[in-house]
Amino acid sequence: MSLTPFHLAIQVRHLAEARAFYGEKLGFPEGRSSEQWIDFNMFGHQLVTHHNPQLGKDGSVRGTSNHVDGHGVPVPHFGVVLTFEEWERFADKARSVIDEFIIEPYVRFQGQVGEQGTLFFADPSGNALEFKGFRDIEHELFAK
Repeated sequence: MSLTPFHLAIQVRHLAEARAFYGEKLGFPEGRSSEQWIDFNMFGHQLVTHHNPQLGKDGSVRGTSNHVDGHGVPVPHFGVVLTFEEWERFADKARSVIDEFIIEPYVRFQGQVGEQGTLFFADPSGNALEFKGFRDIEHELFAK
């Protein structure tokens, strides 16, 4: 499977807060930036945080959730698919820097086709992120 990097632009309430969270806390290298946006290298993908001063009264992006595997999965959400080993390392890092998970790191669909490590948390603006890991991405990512 030959993949190219994705580009995702999201809204945030404060760029300094986004820089501290994505850059300092999660360790994603910063790329180009301006007074309105910041590029981050998210495992080789381009995540762009755009300042939106008109987010909700509490400064958060609005969302909902759907029931999956006994958990309320936030919608919308985004993230990266990793190898299982990369996911385990990232989960360990996340446990040390994330104060509150939406869904704690665990293995979903254990023993089934599509078994995956997963975890969910939100950035300070309320954008929900999921990081998942597969032992065999090529054969499991879209398996039925």
